[in-house]
Amino acid sequence: MSRDNKKTLPFDADSDYSLPGRFEESNHVYYNSVDEIGRTKSRGIWIAALSFLIVAGGFFAYYFIYQNEIDSRIIQNSLIVDPERKLATQYNVGEYGSEHSHAAIVIFVNGELLNFGHSKFQLTSKYIHFENQNPYILHKHATGAPLEMLFTSMGMRLTSECFMLNYELSTETGKFCTDTKNTLSLYVNGKPYNSNLSQYVFKHHDRILISFGNSESIMEELAFLESLKIFDIPKKTPRYSGDGITI
Repeated sequence: MSRDNKKTLPFDADSDYSLPGRFEESNHVYYNSVDEIGRTKSRGIWIAALSFLIVAGGFFAYYFIYQNEIDSRIIQNSLIVDPERKLATQYNVGEYGSEHSHAAIVIFVNGELLNFGHSKFQLTSKYIHFENQNPYILHKHATGAPLEMLFTSMGMRLTSECFMLNYELSTETGKFCTDTKNTLSLYVNGKPYNSNLSQYVFKHHDRILISFGNSESIMEELAFLESLKIFDIPKKTPRYSGDGITI
């Protein structure tokens, strides 16, 4: 093959830099720009990743620090959802309408009689309640329903030592517990009840007294309770519509 026919690469002077990309790719300014863009993108990625880690770390740190409080709120919220249903399960309460019995109950605090005829104390529980604005007759509409269901439905609590209110009584709201000066006295059918009365499942025509204060007025309070009339059970079947309770 002759030298003239031998193919040779063109000299730089003969190169056509007008072709797309040729001049730019051969220019050092191009490479510097590419490197700078790459470094900027890398810095952005690292900054975003670092920010995510800081935020995520802060969240998990907060959770683990306040985990007990968070868990407590979750538990408390679950209790608020339907306390009556939880108590019905706890005490194995029968179906609504499985029983209908009446009892009389009065509560005295320092000689003052609580008035359960107020509308906010009426029909507070499906299973056990006051109704028709009557302030002392209890209606029980299911087997096994304890007094605790009644007190819980009204926002109250009763133990063997304390009676707790959540509404205003003579400009006072509070917790009334047996101490050196006052006694919480519990009676069922005229006899002292020495256990936790909130667990008691009353029978038809029971008479229940809860009295806080000095014991001097107990006999008078028992006499008042005995004088109250307990109405007979209606013959018709009770109905529960979900919006209200009727008998």
